[in-house]
Amino acid sequence: MIEDRIRINILFSCTSQEKKNFDPFVQDHALVCVLNGKMIINDGIETFQYNKGDIGFVSKNQLVKTQKIPQDNKPFMSISIFLPKETLYNYSKEHHILPKGNYLGKPNFIFQPDPFLKGFFNSMLPYFENQEALTNNLATIKTFEIIELLLRYTTIQNLLFNFEDDFKIDLEAYMNKNYMHNIPLAQFAKLTGRSISTFKRDFQEIFNQTPNKWLIKKRLDLAHFLISKQGKKPNEIYDDVGFINFSHFSRSFKAEFGINPSEIEKNHS
Repeated sequence: MIEDRIRINILFSCTSQEKKNFDPFVQDHALVCVLNGKMIINDGIETFQYNKGDIGFVSKNQLVKTQKIPQDNKPFMSISIFLPKETLYNYSKEHHILPKGNYLGKPNFIFQPDPFLKGFFNSMLPYFENQEALTNNLATIKTFEIIELLLRYTTIQNLLFNFEDDFKIDLEAYMNKNYMHNIPLAQFAKLTGRSISTFKRDFQEIFNQTPNKWLIKKRLDLAHFLISKQGKKPNEIYDDVGFINFSHFSRSFKAEFGINPSEIEKNHS
């Protein structure tokens, strides 16, 4: 059973099979509570493991990979509350809320035990079973409630209510962090604050190579390292390094290294 249902900006997730997220772009800030099972989030720098009862924060406009893992013969279940920019902007105007400084914390984190946040997600449990009862008005009220609870954290206030436009960021550093994410070049361009034409031009100047060729080489080099040095199985890591299907990965690997990934695996073992 795999079932993800979203009501307005609230996502109810339930799966009895281990599931990896192949659409890793996070558009809006989100709070996540794991009700059962385990979830692993990797943002390219850190890996966060959510266990049952953990509540965490995931920042907007970034690439992450998630893995949802059922445990104890029970399905994985979680509730996520997304905080769209428009909602936060209107809330800040109505309640005269502004950042009190720059946000200097991590973009993703798991909260220390917080009885107020726990109580909030406990109040969402009836809607998990009867999602039709969560009307648009109720979803808005619950979103406002979680925003108020987050305002107890000054640092998070600085993050939520900073509405400055995205700007051109360090392309080399960004690509070296996020190359394993398989998204369109247009998305990479947007995330680095560039048009697609400017992205390709800047990329060529920095790497002296086209984005597509560079991405494939970086992904294959990482795959070769994981298989030859860390003993990983090819069919377990091809998606982690940025390939959508195993056959494309195998063909590209052999074209680059002159050997099938399975042969390196045998040699390593």
